[in-house]
Amino acid sequence: MDNQVQTQTPTTRRPVMHSFTESNSSSPIKSLFLLVLIALLGIGSGFGLAQLSTKAGKNISLLSNNNSVTKGKTFGSSDTTTFKDTTEGVLKTGGIDGEGQYHLVRSGGESQNVYLTSSSVDLAQFVDRKIKIWGETQEGERAGWLMDVGRVEVLD
Repeated sequence: MDNQVQTQTPTTRRPVMHSFTESNSSSPIKSLFLLVLIALLGIGSGFGLAQLSTKAGKNISLLSNNNSVTKGKTFGSSDTTTFKDTTEGVLKTGGIDGEGQYHLVRSGGESQNVYLTSSSVDLAQFVDRKIKIWGETQEGERAGWLMDVGRVEVLD
């Protein structure tokens, strides 16, 4: 066997560091275009999110007028797949040991109370009214039944 040494021809190497003293006239134009594009995308996404939150808040704004809470009216979400648990009773203020801001008094005594929270319906409008609620049962530590309310119907 012949031991032949393979030689490589030297290649031209590019410098590892780039010189910042060279002027590139298209760089400021590209930077300006990129900044304008980012600003437009930010404004557009902010406007879109504001429109979505306005639509989501319409049910809550309907409750600002106490006269609009009348027998037979329904408030809140129409999503009965998420808010599938229902019950009815008289709404009172106060939770139990930090769970719920309100509770629903039902027949059968204090052990039958349902403790309530809601981020989509202003329950303060229904205090001392008989209501039917749709919600999602939550796990409570002190409350026998803790529910996140999504829909309210005024019964009386």
